[in-house]
Amino acid sequence: MDLSGGTVMQFYQSGGPVMHALLACSLIGLVFIIERAWSLYRAKINTQEFLDRVRTALLKRRNVKEAVTICEEYGGPIANIMKAGLLKYGRPQEEIERTIEAASAHELSRLERGLSVIATVANIAPLLGFLGTVSGMINSFDALARAGLSNPGLVAKGISEALITTATGLAVAIPMLVAYNYFTSRVSKFVLEMETSANVLLETYSEMEDASGGSA
Repeated sequence: MDLSGGTVMQFYQSGGPVMHALLACSLIGLVFIIERAWSLYRAKINTQEFLDRVRTALLKRRNVKEAVTICEEYGGPIANIMKAGLLKYGRPQEEIERTIEAASAHELSRLERGLSVIATVANIAPLLGFLGTVSGMINSFDALARAGLSNPGLVAKGISEALITTATGLAVAIPMLVAYNYFTSRVSKFVLEMETSANVLLETYSEMEDASGGSA
């Protein structure tokens, strides 16, 4: 089917009023997809390189301020929770762990921001499509009741509306669902790296304490 020029508008108008809601959903979902893609791209760092630099600053130079500066240089959720733990250096381990947990919860909420909107669009779009299907079939039967079989074009118009909204609802929902699953997997990877980084920091603190005890 040719969807160029005026045919696109005709296709849109043939779907009835439900198409307005589907268009709004698709635009909202697209905005959040672009925003999440950009945010997660900016949050990505070379975790191994980052941890090596922090450990070098702590173990070899015993310079906590340098490690904090490294965290500020990298930025992102992993560096932020490390910075939170570094700022508590010298405090009891339980306090450091609580601080890291609080920072992790904050960073996780930032990573997941907007994902609920994408999931909602993915769930609502097919329902709106089915609503358009019901509306189109009602129009078809109404036209059939009024004109009988003398004007099959009126019946076909309602059926066309039903099929168009169903197809559009699925066309909106499928990429939204794919994007949601992709972003969810990315967030899970960040969570794993945050947990690993927190454990590395606590282990590094233990090594620093053992080295101090051995040199005393």
